[in-house]
Amino acid sequence: MERLNWHIADELSRHAQVHVIGPTGAAAQRPERVDVTEVPLRPLRKFLLASGHQSISIARRIKPHIVLAGSGLTAPAALIAARLAGARASVYLHGLDVAVRHPIYRALWHPAIRHMDTVIVNSRATARLTHTLGVGASKTHIVHPGVQLPDGPQSAATLKTFRQRHNLGDARIILSVGRLTTRKGLREFVQHALSVIVNAAPDALLVVVGDAPADALHTCEQTRESIQATANAAGIGQHLRFLGRISDMELTCAYECAALHVFPVRSLPGDPEGFGMVAIEAAAHGLPTVAFASGGIVDAVAPGLSGELVMRDDYTALARAVIQVLNTDTKKWQICATAFAQRYNWSAFREKLHWALGIPLARTCTANLYN
Repeated sequence: MERLNWHIADELSRHAQVHVIGPTGAAAQRPERVDVTEVPLRPLRKFLLASGHQSISIARRIKPHIVLAGSGLTAPAALIAARLAGARASVYLHGLDVAVRHPIYRALWHPAIRHMDTVIVNSRATARLTHTLGVGASKTHIVHPGVQLPDGPQSAATLKTFRQRHNLGDARIILSVGRLTTRKGLREFVQHALSVIVNAAPDALLVVVGDAPADALHTCEQTRESIQATANAAGIGQHLRFLGRISDMELTCAYECAALHVFPVRSLPGDPEGFGMVAIEAAAHGLPTVAFASGGIVDAVAPGLSGELVMRDDYTALARAVIQVLNTDTKKWQICATAFAQRYNWSAFREKLHWALGIPLARTCTANLYN
């Protein structure tokens, strides 16, 4: 969400004046044409109050045409600032920020979302959730997040160094990228599917990029220790490797070294997967994704083109699909997955975003609230 909000600001700043309100330290990442006002992130209550105060103050001063909340969390502040400044109020919703069940959030945030002039959502699944809040279809617009397409592949020497640095050998890598949350379902994948995969492909190695989340609306998590213990109990502990948080360059190497990306997201009440951006990032590097058909993932994976989808919580089918992809021509997947990812380039994102906000590709003035 953080990275996406910066891209939103960057894309809008090409044809508009953009002012971002973000947490302390945000200015270090700002695009060149974007102004930033920082407020403390913690505690959350202080962030909400400070960002709300700044949004009202800045909106009154610069008189924006649009006030855009970067997620549902900042929707009330964006709505108030827009109304006081005579601007249009908009919000970009990601899934979880619609489904949060906390009674205070439902009582205060849901009405703010309903009263927005424009509601942008990241997938069809999030659109359906938004409609359950009473948001009309006429003001709901689906704008899938964009992806940066790589300029070209990494050299063989670079990939070899990456493998050596992380002791990956010549294994066929099954890659998992994402936070170790309950929803991501990595422990259940190891428990119910990895043994079957390893039996069919003894050289397979599950490589995990990511760690437990530091800040999230839902803090339920899985630990490295619990996932490793599950693999050890199944006798496949040596087929699991944790890389933790790595740089963007290293992540690129991970994508290009892998044979496939696995996305075993669980379908949990009140905790949906809004889109599945990592599947698009994998496809941009020519890597297919095998996933459950859960939430917005159905928009992020095209069966037969960028990977395979199976019924939710069917680990037998998931293992079978992984084995099938492992045994399919790699070049075929690379070509098809890359072509699929082309649909999500930032130019396409910019056009859809401008259309949803009703902004012609000419200069205007926008204040963007970001969390």
